[in-house]
Amino acid sequence: MNRGKPLKRTKGVRPEQRRFLIYCEGACTEDQYFKGLRTDLRSLPVAICLGGEHGEPKSLVRAAIDHQKRAPHSAGDRWTEYDEVWCVIDVEAPVPHEGLTAVLKLARQHGVEVALSNPCFELWLLLHFKDMSGYCTSAAAQRALERLDTCGYSVDRKHLEYESLRAGHGQAEQRAQVLRQRATKGHADNPWTDVDRLVGLLRAARYGGRPGSRERGNR
Repeated sequence: MNRGKPLKRTKGVRPEQRRFLIYCEGACTEDQYFKGLRTDLRSLPVAICLGGEHGEPKSLVRAAIDHQKRAPHSAGDRWTEYDEVWCVIDVEAPVPHEGLTAVLKLARQHGVEVALSNPCFELWLLLHFKDMSGYCTSAAAQRALERLDTCGYSVDRKHLEYESLRAGHGQAEQRAQVLRQRATKGHADNPWTDVDRLVGLLRAARYGGRPGSRERGNR
């Protein structure tokens, strides 16, 4: 009896991972944080870049837009555009960045997501260790993080030890969500951050599961 050809066992094909491009303002703090997170995520393709003029959000967003446009033609980007493009931006306080609303509009027009912190990224780091509820300036947030003496942060050299932040991610995410729930003016409220949206998305892309809400909310 002709039993036909023997069945061949085919190997499962691992779905291609999403590729992320993250542009940061800070040459030290944000850069060190996301590089530490990238090490945790291992095989997830995440490119971390510094761009634009430091402290100028519009130039940062334009740098991210230009990078995404040239990615399909760049060997350094594997001749492939990125699935997710993000900019990490500080609102700053006591004097917020001028034209931030226009910057957010520019980002949306080009499919660039923005992770905002008011007053600054150091707020997101503080939330790994404590609740934050009262208004604070950028300088005050930086001094508060330094005084904690828990992650090697120094205002002068902006050093950061990512390992000490790892265990506090869940609490930081919850605290950030609470701040947004209390807010009445979106990112204009202080303190406020949605960096957890980006971090949650990265972790979900690597480990599976559902990330936190990707809605921009009241910005």
